[in-house]
Amino acid sequence: MSDPAGSLEVAPSAERENGSRRRFSEVLEDLASRPSPAISVADVLNAFGDRAFGALMLIFAAPNILPLPPGTSAVLGAPLLFVAAQLMTGRASLWMPKAICERSISRDTFSTVTSRLSPLLRRSERFLKPRLTGLLHPLSERLIGAVCLLLAIILFLPIPFGNIPPAMAISAFALGILERDGLAACLGWITAAGSLLVLAAISSAIVAGITAFFNQLWLLI
Repeated sequence: MSDPAGSLEVAPSAERENGSRRRFSEVLEDLASRPSPAISVADVLNAFGDRAFGALMLIFAAPNILPLPPGTSAVLGAPLLFVAAQLMTGRASLWMPKAICERSISRDTFSTVTSRLSPLLRRSERFLKPRLTGLLHPLSERLIGAVCLLLAIILFLPIPFGNIPPAMAISAFALGILERDGLAACLGWITAAGSLLVLAAISSAIVAGITAFFNQLWLLI
């Protein structure tokens, strides 16, 4: 429901009739099968309810694992920055401004991405379960939010294939939050560390290449 400022607070999360929570892939496939011409951020928020932090992180991060047109990662990364920043500050519920809630993609595009991600998500969900929940207490989730904010910033950088490692790390964190699985969160930490190491190596190579170019140019002059 929108407040006077044009924001959205999430509704209670959808559950099965027996009271158990539906899997992320199930809710995602339901969204993709809607007859509406487009799927908005508000639709996703309402569908996932109180699991919106993990759900939005996964929806905006996971597609970056797939080959995407240039510039797509920047579009997906903008809402991801907003979600990660709120997780870092410890908000109990996700708030989104109207401008972001109204962002949408065509149902056909959403369905295509969902069909490509669903098999991987279903396989992952078979291994996910609540465990090591001490790794997902409020302070830990704030630290995860801070790391995901840094990783989301990296997604904006024009590095060839440089968006894949941080997207994998954010996706692992998101699955951990969604399913309360501390083991998935551990995988997120490991992948995040690897992402930063890859970025450091790539950055060093770029700096070395630029330096060598200008050194050769200076010798020619």
